[in-house]
Amino acid sequence: MIAKTSSCSLNGIDAFVVDVEVDISLGLPVFQMVGLAEASVRESKERVRAAVNNSGYSFPMDRVVVNLAPADVQKSGSGLDLPVAVAIIAASGLIPADTMEPYLLSGELSLDGRIKPVRGVLPVALTAREMGFKGLLVPKQNAEEAAMVDGIDVLPVTCLSQVVDFFSGHGAIVPWTRDEKIMQGAFARVADGDLSEVQGQAHAKRALEIAATGGHHLLMTGPPGSGKSMLAKRLATILPLLSFAEILEVARIYSVVGGLETWKKESASRPFRAPHHTISDAGLVGGGSRPQPGEISLAHHGVLFMDELPEFKKNALEVLRQPLEDGKVTIARAGIKAVFPCQFMLVAAMNPCPCGYFSEPGNACTCSQSQIQAYRSKISGPLVDRLDIQVAVPRVEFITLVNPKKAESSAVVRSRVEKARQIQAQRFASTTIFCNARMGSQDIRQCCHVDKDGQDLLSQASDTLLLSARAYHSILKVARTIADLDNASDIRTGHLAEAIQYRGFDRGTMF
Repeated sequence: MIAKTSSCSLNGIDAFVVDVEVDISLGLPVFQMVGLAEASVRESKERVRAAVNNSGYSFPMDRVVVNLAPADVQKSGSGLDLPVAVAIIAASGLIPADTMEPYLLSGELSLDGRIKPVRGVLPVALTAREMGFKGLLVPKQNAEEAAMVDGIDVLPVTCLSQVVDFFSGHGAIVPWTRDEKIMQGAFARVADGDLSEVQGQAHAKRALEIAATGGHHLLMTGPPGSGKSMLAKRLATILPLLSFAEILEVARIYSVVGGLETWKKESASRPFRAPHHTISDAGLVGGGSRPQPGEISLAHHGVLFMDELPEFKKNALEVLRQPLEDGKVTIARAGIKAVFPCQFMLVAAMNPCPCGYFSEPGNACTCSQSQIQAYRSKISGPLVDRLDIQVAVPRVEFITLVNPKKAESSAVVRSRVEKARQIQAQRFASTTIFCNARMGSQDIRQCCHVDKDGQDLLSQASDTLLLSARAYHSILKVARTIADLDNASDIRTGHLAEAIQYRGFDRGTMF
């Protein structure tokens, strides 16, 4: 007898439907699984056999063949345990075959028949809705995550016998209630800390506000202890909260890596990732035999902070070039191709030299010229060119530390950021762009009009600083952001002048 259930497997952060077909025929007792299953799926045979027997059913003592279609695509993960077990029980005649067709199943089985949580339930729920399934049976621990997707019934299950009773008509499962306010509230938190805790550094704070408003990449350089790391960590406190659509995008990534609950409990609304400088290029952009998201994808719609930028491996830094431009990264392996979104803000910090005191008054630099050159050469020109805002963060004077002035709180700055973001949302309402940093050349021509005085200033800056085409566009995008903060419809000369001063490397004022 043949029976079929439907499930899903993951490819990157996307899920695809897997038809689980089971045939039971006379012959020697054999349990065979075909369909390009990976080790985690092949090992499910022993889990399924024990779960079926320990749930009060008899595992067939005949030839059992399980086919996972499509047969030419690799399947991975323990979520196929439940659909395989249900299909075997259905092929034994205990479940009417037609009752399973409208539902998609996912869950890992323990040996006693309990259903354990799995990774990647959110992409599975999105695929189930897209493919028109009526309902989704998932472990109870994953039900809240799956319920983030509307338009589909999420049925929480705890054991194999409960699923069999449901399909055989001997029991009912109450769908999980989706409360959008509670769900969004779980992510609507502001990061710890406040911008007012940073003493002095008015120029760097202004750069931070502009970066948060336009989603611009930021580079800070200065001596040790000047507050670079502290400023970077406070950036998350002035960013606007995620919209529900953005929450779904970020949660989809964290669902695949199994870190969704940790993100909900421990972090703020927008992700803030700060990898150590020993990270590999695969750990940074993603990779592995089955591609997994890297730090840049885990920072999607948030901040990626790279402290001590020159200490990172050069190949790890260079692989950032394309993701910084495109907002996505494609990882290809033999027979597998995965695309991960990575629209993040890169915030980098570095010292001017290995000892950190180059050109610092009162502190003698102990580095040789060759050491300084080798240190700075770790940061390539093409990478720096992609960083829209480049500012120096000097040492804070003693008088500022002992007699601090009252500084603006993160809430005050965030209110200005949110107002400017609303202007951008209206400007890009008919596009997929959500901030000025994501503008293309055509968008710049439409949205960054400059008068004659502004053109003269840009021409002079371009000739003096030898700006690249990317740097020229970067100045226009930053100027557009500054104009939005001023609630100005046109870019004025003052906006351009301020944007030009944030090109510290081009102006030679970073060191």
